[in-house]
Amino acid sequence: MRSLIDIKELTPAEIDELIATAYDIIANPAKYAEVCHGKKLATLFFEPSTRTRLSFEAAMYELGGNVLSVSSAGSSSASKGESVADTAKVVSCYADIIAMRHPKEGAPLVASMNASIPVINAGDGGHNHPTQTLADLLTIHREKGRLSDLTVGFCGDLKFGRTVHSLITALARYTGIKIVLISPDELKLPSYIKKDVMQKQGIEYVQTEDLMAVLPELDILYMTRVQKERFFNEEDYLRLKDSYILTPDKLKVAKPDLAILHPLPRVNEIAVSIDEDPRACYFKQVLNGKYMRMALIMKLLEVHA
Repeated sequence: MRSLIDIKELTPAEIDELIATAYDIIANPAKYAEVCHGKKLATLFFEPSTRTRLSFEAAMYELGGNVLSVSSAGSSSASKGESVADTAKVVSCYADIIAMRHPKEGAPLVASMNASIPVINAGDGGHNHPTQTLADLLTIHREKGRLSDLTVGFCGDLKFGRTVHSLITALARYTGIKIVLISPDELKLPSYIKKDVMQKQGIEYVQTEDLMAVLPELDILYMTRVQKERFFNEEDYLRLKDSYILTPDKLKVAKPDLAILHPLPRVNEIAVSIDEDPRACYFKQVLNGKYMRMALIMKLLEVHA
């Protein structure tokens, strides 16, 4: 039995295998319609989520499985003080696989150590979001045809953005990757990721506060919102939230085949008018997330089409 808590637990070969499965699901949906017949996914979401929870649920239904859902901590026994470990043991009696989102870093890891079924980390605090990374990787692959030899810009909240941390960790294992970090000083990428991931892998990277200066060289631009819930005081949030807003005017200097990604939800960091631009890929990302979660559920449940 295997869980997925951190994107590093998947080798590049396994990621390639999941991408290949996702391509096959896209091409032959009927072939996969019953592969999880009789299987149940429990979605335990102790933090608000629309996309990720519905994506997991849609993925399981499209594989022919069923879903048991907890959509807030207040509607679960966590509100009575039940531990994550006990919750995992209990839910293991009802389901075949768990997808868990939790505000505390490490909670899905604790769940995986106590569950008798696979656990998928659907986001833990500011730490990790491996299935969003799988959605991002499939999107990049579908847009660019490769995961190597790319210049990737990350813009906005790089300090608390778990999606950014996970994607940098995944991309660092491919060749010819250059990372461009675009953020205000207060929201810079944590030094441990620079040291333990990029420097360790010999990844070339630059840090800047100036989006316009680096935009022309980017193959991928990964935008993020400045997350209010990750700030300790509102003054800092209000001061920084509009630091980087992408507009059609700014995009004039970008490559014609730039791919713009965003993990969503968007607040105002990408102008709505960009949605019609062929370079906007963030809604494609949502759909790609469903396909990758289907591929992952199959892999962890060891079922095949």
